[in-house]
Amino acid sequence: MSSASGGRRARERLVVIGGDAAGMSAASQARRLKGPDELEIVAFERGHFSSYSACGIPYWVGGDVPERDRLIARTPEEHRSRDIDLRMRTEVTEIDVDGGRVRARDVDSGTETWTPYDKLVIATGARPIRPDMPGADAPSVHGVQTLDDGQALLDTLGGTRGRHAVVVGAGYIGVEMAEALINRGYEVTVLNRGREPMSTLDPDMGRMVHEAMTGLGITMVNDAEVTKLLTGDDGRVRAVATEDAEYPADVVVLGIGVRPETALAARAGLPLGAHGGLLTDLAMRVRGQGNIWAGGDCVEVLDLVSGQERHIPLGTHANKHGQVIGTNAGGGYATFPGVVGTAVSKVCDLEIARTGLREKDALRVGLRFVSATVESTSRAGYYPGASPMTVKMLAERRTGRLLGVQIVGREGAGKRVDIAAVALTAGMTVERMTALDLGYAPPFSPVWDPVLVAARKTARAVEQHR
Repeated sequence: MSSASGGRRARERLVVIGGDAAGMSAASQARRLKGPDELEIVAFERGHFSSYSACGIPYWVGGDVPERDRLIARTPEEHRSRDIDLRMRTEVTEIDVDGGRVRARDVDSGTETWTPYDKLVIATGARPIRPDMPGADAPSVHGVQTLDDGQALLDTLGGTRGRHAVVVGAGYIGVEMAEALINRGYEVTVLNRGREPMSTLDPDMGRMVHEAMTGLGITMVNDAEVTKLLTGDDGRVRAVATEDAEYPADVVVLGIGVRPETALAARAGLPLGAHGGLLTDLAMRVRGQGNIWAGGDCVEVLDLVSGQERHIPLGTHANKHGQVIGTNAGGGYATFPGVVGTAVSKVCDLEIARTGLREKDALRVGLRFVSATVESTSRAGYYPGASPMTVKMLAERRTGRLLGVQIVGREGAGKRVDIAAVALTAGMTVERMTALDLGYAPPFSPVWDPVLVAARKTARAVEQHR
């Protein structure tokens, strides 16, 4: 054990960098396993908030969640009451791996201090991608990743007279923020460089999302490459330019994705993957390190379907990573085997879900596949409230192994993707899926659930190609 003065501490010290899902889940789990007499826990968070739901920010901005604090699962004071020394507004600026210490700077005062560690958790999250172009750093241009980001956007909305908003990007955040801004009374234009919104879906499924957004009053512009953000004499954004047009903007939200926040880890010489995320083993331990773990949006994880490392920034993964890390740092043993890439979202009342591989994912990793798309309903067709649902399924051509599922529909559609997520995790074939014993009653499903109908059709396509 090390210390700043070179002496020996009577107990181990766990240092956590990052005070949100992965970091504080790890700290809390380690505390459950070891009391403060055995393990000292020090956590650093550069923002104003801890343990909050970043996924809920669009719904807070849009007014569905009335108060910011409803997104906070556990306050700094609550963590401290559990003997976790959580230091807010404190940014770690350097990791000294050889010396077993981190340097942290008080964001408000600028004071810097070194803190030794016996065990280290890196949970630095991800940062919104900002395009490298004129005007990208102008006032009223916002990324939305943290509660601080959400508050800054709301402050802009509250102080802006104009009612034109442009969202750049049409992934999960872009689509959700577009709806939030419509709810705030803005005229919203979404500029998307892809063929259809929601690039996590195949374009034929994304087309249905496009139609729903248009029905909500959102102007959807596809195949639009943003070239610059135009500013006025006051330095504030006034329009967003593409190669073909200019779109007036009093506020701009960037929804073009995030990158792992790993600059700190990279400077420390820790291993990064092809997507810029930290590489870990099954125990979430940073590869090549015996006492450093990493989790959350700053890591790459194993895709169980493709067998390759991917960066999938989701709160579900981050909390699981934290539990695994905390168990291992607290003296136990746990592993995180990987993911299948399950996600669900909505625009208006249209539910959007996917798991596994898209067509282009399968092509990229060299998998030959068949696909099938079916139209069905959420309930028995004769039961009141039955709504349409489209299910697309991919399977490996030779073996029939399920590769991916996409679902777009109304109430009751989205969470059906969980059936496919379980099947993917189990490595099931589509033929075997057709025998799944799913719950049935007319208020909940047709006698053949839409996912099973898709599995039957895909199984027939597999048989035809054998």
